[in-house]
Amino acid sequence: MNVLVTGGGGFMGMALIKRLIAEGHKVTSFSRREYPLHWALGISSIQADIRDPEAIEKACKKRDVVFHLAAKVGIWGAYDDYYSTNVTGTLNVIKACRKQGVSRLVFTSSSSVVFDGSDLDGIDESYPYPEKHGSHYAATKAMAERLIIEANSDGLKTIALRPHLVWGPYDAHLVPGILKRAGSGKLRRIGDKEHFIDTTYIDNMTDALLLAADALESNPEASGKALFITNGEPARVWDFINSIIQIGGHETVQKKTPERVAMAAAGFAEWSHKFFKIKSEPFMTRFAIKEMCTNHWFDISRARDILGYSPRVSYAEGFKHLKEYLKIGRR
Repeated sequence: MNVLVTGGGGFMGMALIKRLIAEGHKVTSFSRREYPLHWALGISSIQADIRDPEAIEKACKKRDVVFHLAAKVGIWGAYDDYYSTNVTGTLNVIKACRKQGVSRLVFTSSSSVVFDGSDLDGIDESYPYPEKHGSHYAATKAMAERLIIEANSDGLKTIALRPHLVWGPYDAHLVPGILKRAGSGKLRRIGDKEHFIDTTYIDNMTDALLLAADALESNPEASGKALFITNGEPARVWDFINSIIQIGGHETVQKKTPERVAMAAAGFAEWSHKFFKIKSEPFMTRFAIKEMCTNHWFDISRARDILGYSPRVSYAEGFKHLKEYLKIGRR
């Protein structure tokens, strides 16, 4: 296949590119800056902004498949920044694929598109989008996902994958963020209840992306679908967090803060950042607290049936890989 990967410099983008190369595909990355690893891998690399319709149109020329991973992530920042990248950028990709005759478009969405603030216990893809989202990221990813699904046609087959908390070696957001907060000594368990979450190990996510591209070509049931992708192993929230903290060389978090107190403190932190125009993300946000204090686990039966997806790297095995990676990084 002749493949374009938008967001090819990110955590998932890099992992996907390595797999595509290993399987003998011709790969081009589309990202905002240059990455030495792209040179080392010998792939073509386009430096441009997903918000530039001409740039993405040119990049889509003669591609068999486009994997659209580029996005503004996180839970803090201006709405316009999230909208222009996640929504306008996705619309640009769709239009470019249509104009250049790309036949398959695989979009990386997020399970956050259906988070409504309540417990999500084993829900499947029939669960509706909420009327209001708790973050700009979730809201704009939901808009983008809808665009992707609506764009499905005989000429351009589309699919959206909804992973939850993708993690593993070389992660630049989730794992480093947890370790940074643990290192500050300020991190606290919130509330007394145990909550369960699904996570997605990076190798399982790349499996799903490749399976999705194949399914768009061979299985009519895949086209126009949104599918949850996880390890299929719900874990206690603080077991997951403390596992990362422990293998990162820190003491596990045992001290607790009542949820109401944490929400009030996070609300004040958010207000302070906005009032004083501080661009960095607050230490904790109300959205993050709400996610830690509700269940988030999903039924991946449709991904199994439609894609043939089966998580091959278990939760425990993933932590062994992460431990070795972090050990090397500390040498």
